[in-house]
Amino acid sequence: MEPPQKRAPVKGTRLDLMSEQSAPSPTPATEISSEPASPLPQEIANALKRDPSGLVAAIVQQHDTHEVLMLGWMDDEALHRTMTSGRVTFYSRSRQEYWRKGDTSGHVQFVKSVALDCDGDALLIRVDQIGAACHTGTRTCFDGRDLAVVTGHRE
Repeated sequence: MEPPQKRAPVKGTRLDLMSEQSAPSPTPATEISSEPASPLPQEIANALKRDPSGLVAAIVQQHDTHEVLMLGWMDDEALHRTMTSGRVTFYSRSRQEYWRKGDTSGHVQFVKSVALDCDGDALLIRVDQIGAACHTGTRTCFDGRDLAVVTGHRE
């Protein structure tokens, strides 16, 4: 009796794409990504537009006076920590590590709200700032740094 003949797989099917020696390829639903899974809810992770380093600008504002305090950078993990701990966490581009505002200085930022801008490429973190926001010891990172400009007027 002759062994059964193998039928040629239909072109473009899963069988056509596999060789007999290799393990089956994962289906699209189970493919393994080279990117680590985001700790953020999927809706938020999908809405963020990160720079090539995976970071988003985070503008920090005093919640009651609306004073702009500083600009920092966050990746998904820093944003997750900020949203779930009640304290602001940034990602340091120079040191390549997370840092929580106030851990060494005592100048803590307590989170009041977090908003994503219309393009998804910037965050507004409203906080209750304790002490100086700037590492130089000033209330904001913009104190005394006004540039000379021609001011505009309504006509």
